[in-house]
Amino acid sequence: LLGQILDHWFESEPLKATLATDAVIGAMASPHTPGSGYVLLHHVMGELEGRRGAWGYVAGGMGALSQAIAQAATARGAHIFAEKAVCHVLLGRDGEAQGVALQDGTEVRSKLVLSNASPQITFLELIPQEQLPKDFVQRIRQVDTRSPVTKINVAVDRLPSFLAVPNAHDGQPLPHHQCSIHLNCEGTQLLHQAFTEAAHGRPSSRPMIELCIPSALDPGLAPPGCHVVSLFTQYTPSTLAGGRSWDEQARNAYADTVFDCIEDYAPGFKASVIGRDILTPPDLERIFGLPGGNIFHGGMSLDQLYFTRPAPSYSGYRSPIPGLYLCGSGAHPGGGVMGAAGRNAAQVAIKDFRHL
Repeated sequence: LLGQILDHWFESEPLKATLATDAVIGAMASPHTPGSGYVLLHHVMGELEGRRGAWGYVAGGMGALSQAIAQAATARGAHIFAEKAVCHVLLGRDGEAQGVALQDGTEVRSKLVLSNASPQITFLELIPQEQLPKDFVQRIRQVDTRSPVTKINVAVDRLPSFLAVPNAHDGQPLPHHQCSIHLNCEGTQLLHQAFTEAAHGRPSSRPMIELCIPSALDPGLAPPGCHVVSLFTQYTPSTLAGGRSWDEQARNAYADTVFDCIEDYAPGFKASVIGRDILTPPDLERIFGLPGGNIFHGGMSLDQLYFTRPAPSYSGYRSPIPGLYLCGSGAHPGGGVMGAAGRNAAQVAIKDFRHL
């Protein structure tokens, strides 16, 4: 349990709760849920420019990272076709992958196919079910993809001014504006209560909020004097109590709750908002192909990690389809912006390719 780990090392409740957010981020779990300690470890492992556990901001936004990877690939001869939806994986007589078919009818032939789509999309939508072992299909269907995350992107006409550290008169960003700001995290019990509400199908009445202001570090993201605010919030169930769906009223009601909370810490925040984009779990699934809205392609619980990710006997990136490899967050070691799954899968695919 994460709570036991934090209690062992720290005394301050606000500090413990703030650290606990990284143990439940993207997970339908509370700090008291068994296995939550690993999720914290997953988020603080590694290093950035020699600093262990450090996080970095991608200049130009997260899309700039994808563009950098794309440019590195094209510089080495890769051809990239964006906005080309894949319909299914092409299979040979012996059931081996031979390329992909696009929705426009184009067929792209290849000896190897690597998929960084979720295991659910890769194996339940792009491959005929009769080509896969029944126990494997059952395992993929059973993966826990519940997600508590609602992402809210906000445009504001001035920098939030927090009661704890009011803004300078010149309106320039202060050090805390350039960090991750955690709200509603005065104690781990608050996080547990927020989780409990969502577990019963209700959006949290006092949600956990992780607030970042990318434009405080990267002014080019917003017009002069204005800013963009990224809100990573939970807990919101994929399906509301009574089987209700997330209609416009429900989405706005939850966002209003989030904004009311921020207003308590930074009076004037609501008046500064000039636009907002609300992405509930179903929105994240529909737009980005995240199963259940889960940013990790599946829960990072101990039963879905290491040799069982995405399924027992298939944690080595190879799949039941010869020549088809899984290289996204649903593969070992899981989610996060680290590229480990992709790099590992590439190494396995290269090794196999030499014998084709």
